Order: sequence, then structure tokens, then C-alpha cells
Amino acid sequence: MNAGAPLLQVENLVRHYAMPREKLFGPVPKVHALNGVSFTIRAGRSLGIVGESGSGKSTLARLVMALDRPTSGTVRMMGRDLHALPAEELRQARRDFQMVFQDPYGSLDPRQTVERIVAEPLAAQRNTTRAEQRKQAAAVLDSVGLRAGDLDKYPHEFSGGQRPRIAIARALITRPRLIVADEPVSALDVSVQAQVLNLMQDLQAEFGITYMLISHDLAVVHHLCEDVAVLWQGRIVEQGPPEKLFVAAEHPYTQALVAAVPKAEPAGRASAMANLQMPLATPRQTQG
Repeated sequence: MNAGAPLLQVENLVRHYAMPREKLFGPVPKVHALNGVSFTIRAGRSLGIVGESGSGKSTLARLVMALDRPTSGTVRMMGRDLHALPAEELRQARRDFQMVFQDPYGSLDPRQTVERIVAEPLAAQRNTTRAEQRKQAAAVLDSVGLRAGDLDKYPHEFSGGQRPRIAIARALITRPRLIVADEPVSALDVSVQAQVLNLMQDLQAEFGITYMLISHDLAVVHHLCEDVAVLWQGRIVEQGPPEKLFVAAEHPYTQALVAAVPKAEPAGRASAMANLQMPLATPRQTQG
């Protein structure tokens, strides 16, 4: 696929969830998690999805990853409707899109070694030997600033700054075209957030990865994404480059998100963009 070509196309995505009836013969109540969401991400670029809890961000991530089925609408990855693929074709297609989950520790099985955790997506493809999986796992650990000697360790043996690197390595091992990152740094200290974001940026430059970054943190999406979509009550209410969106937001909800960013200086003395900046360290300076 040529750089800049559409990689992911989401069209009129709707997801409603049925809830338990309040009365035996009453109507089935529904939660409208997504209501007609559409966007496109071009290869090698990044789209940030921002919104408060309950806005539909995680539901959107599950649908894009084909972990849940939409009520209606389509998710096309390189032109293929993921939700229309037979099970075997979908399993093979997953090589091209992987996910980094919100909790870097909770998403790592404490009973498995790093080798098993990182190589899991390869094992699911069923076309590599155990020796090949270990070799590729060692290589991808090096890409995220860890060592081949870490393969035989367990998650609890790593610091809070190292565990996200393991999760990113697992997502990276199939050399995916798209990585969906659902709040990948929300549980981390600010200094560690900076390391992980810089790492993600370096990997994008090295491997041409496309990111769909889901976050409630405007500073995070501003640093990593060329385009931002604001999700509110299951709908995208505003979309554009962060340089414009966070300075001259038009929708009241976007304005409220920007206004809620903590300000380092008294009101009127710092611009909105200055308030969205965060100090970012070079990712290879430390592994902790």
C-alpha cells in the first residue's frame, strides 16, 4: 500500500447494546454506544480519538479490532470489510492490525514469560515455529528498548516504565500496518508517559506504523497525532488537526475539553496550545 493511501475506513458505524427489561413485557431498553461514526486514517499517519468516559471510545476500538460486531456500518482495513470476513480470513487479517490495551500490567498474563506474551500474535497465525517466534520476539524487544535476556522473565519482574514496552512489543511483532492504542499511557507517571510516547513516535518513523490513539488526554493526542476526532455521546462532533482544534474549537464539547486542561499559569497568560504541551524525554535514555 502506498504511503498516504487510505488504510482504515470506518463508515457510519453504529453499536447499540440491549439492556435487561425493566418490566417482564416491557420494551427492551438499549444503550446507544455509537451513532453513525465515520472517519478515514491514511497509511503512516495517526488519528486521535478523544472524549470523556462513556463517549464510546472503547466500543469504537473493539469494533475496529473486530472484537465486537456493529449493529450497522462497516470497518474496512485495506479495502476489506473486517466484519464480513470468514473466521479463518479474519484470523489471518489480524496480522495487519494489533492493539495496545489500557492497563499495561493487567493485559500481561502474570503466569506467562515475556517470550510467550510477546510471541502470542505470531503463535495465533500458526505459520511459524517456536524457534522462529523466539527469534522474532528477541528482535522486537530490542526495538522497544528491552533485551533478549528479558524473554524468560515474568511481567512482575519489570518496572512500571518497562511493562508498556512489553505490550507495545507484542503489538509490533507481526509488523502490523495499524496499531489501535486504547489509553496506552493513562496509568503511567508523566515522565514515563513521555518515554512511551516518544517510543511510539520512533517506531512509527522506523516501521511506518499507523496509529489510532484513544485517549481522554489532549496533550497525549497533540503530541502523537496529525488529526483528532472528538467523540461525544457516540458521535464525532468535531475533527481536525490538533493545532487548530485545540486553539479554535467550534463545538461546545470540544471547548469544554480544552477548558478542562489544567493550566500552569493564571488565566489569560498562557495560550491553549501552551497548556497542552508536555515535556518529552528521549525514549532510549532509560528503561525504567
